[in-house]
Amino acid sequence: MEEIAQNSSSDESPVVDGEPQRPPATGARRVGWLVLGLVLVGIGIIGLFVPLLPTTDFMLLALPCFARSSPRLERWLVEHPVFGPPIRAWRKNRAIPRHAKMAAALGFALFWWLAHPRAWVVMVVGGLLLSCALWIVRRPSGETR
Repeated sequence: MEEIAQNSSSDESPVVDGEPQRPPATGARRVGWLVLGLVLVGIGIIGLFVPLLPTTDFMLLALPCFARSSPRLERWLVEHPVFGPPIRAWRKNRAIPRHAKMAAALGFALFWWLAHPRAWVVMVVGGLLLSCALWIVRRPSGETR
């Protein structure tokens, strides 16, 4: 688990993995980051049930929002029993678990089978997903549990 340590001076930013972090925003910016983070978490939760909508990606996008608005929510997300392991694997090794790689491939198969799209739609979506798949396959798989 990443440890957050406070620098010796009280006016300095917290340090995560040896790198200073930006202090949380204040006022309206803090509220904006918080709302954006909550929206991204909401979309990620919907992604648990909707094929082709990635959960972990939205949780990863929510992390910097919470880092700028609510370190408590950031910590909750990183330590969450379901969402936390892939987030920690990404932070530590930039790794994508094997089951997530397989889910990405299954998502396209489900899209093709259930939606019965026209050929040009299959080619456009397939091309986009193929470019994503090439990037995903090149990432380490690393253990997330």
